[in-house]
Amino acid sequence: MSKLNDLPFANLQFYATAPYPCSYLPGRLARSQVATPSYLIDSPTYSHLVASGFRRSGAFTYRPYCDHCRACTPVRVLADEFEPNRTQRRTQKRNAHLTSRVMDLKFSHEHYALYRRYQSQRHPGGGMDHDSREQYSHFLLQSNVHTRLVEFREQGHLRMIAIMDELADGLSSVYTFFDPERTQQSLGTYSILWQIAEAKRRKLPYIYLGYWIEESRKMSYKTDFQPIEGLVRGSWVRLDAPK
Repeated sequence: MSKLNDLPFANLQFYATAPYPCSYLPGRLARSQVATPSYLIDSPTYSHLVASGFRRSGAFTYRPYCDHCRACTPVRVLADEFEPNRTQRRTQKRNAHLTSRVMDLKFSHEHYALYRRYQSQRHPGGGMDHDSREQYSHFLLQSNVHTRLVEFREQGHLRMIAIMDELADGLSSVYTFFDPERTQQSLGTYSILWQIAEAKRRKLPYIYLGYWIEESRKMSYKTDFQPIEGLVRGSWVRLDAPK
């Protein structure tokens, strides 16, 4: 276990997990560096951690810490400079009729039912398709920082939920789940577009999108949002647009 002396991390300790199978690159082992204790990670501290490449799942704050791999790159969209491409403009137009409502984190049977449908159809066998109410709440509704839940509805019908953390310099997209039968609406893309627009409205410079892995097709969509920066060897640098 190690301790960083640089403020605002002076009171935090960091430890590395044991190796576990990588979720994104088959045949590889991964490790994480975890920040503790979780009760000391308030919103200002978490903002600094995110800018240093960390992310959270519930109250668990971590970053990749693999022994022989640096494939995971933290990324953030420059909200002020972002201009949607042709496909993204179509997605905005297709979903312009959706209404959004920003809410505090709280359990809803309607939200949980949508989550279960999303997991069972989009990620069957992935381990979360049988999540209990307690597992769902621990994953998405447990937070020690400023977190908001955003409902998206179509004529009163719930279509999507986005969870986002409010940081000092932007918004961090935590998780999005949506009606799995609405594949033609590109709801996942629309969620990011909405959060970029929300950051612009709040005059926040960045949207943090977690980790991007060049070799993973699951992650390829992130570099469609240009301009985007990646944290490479301790510095944020611009990443090229996909060809």
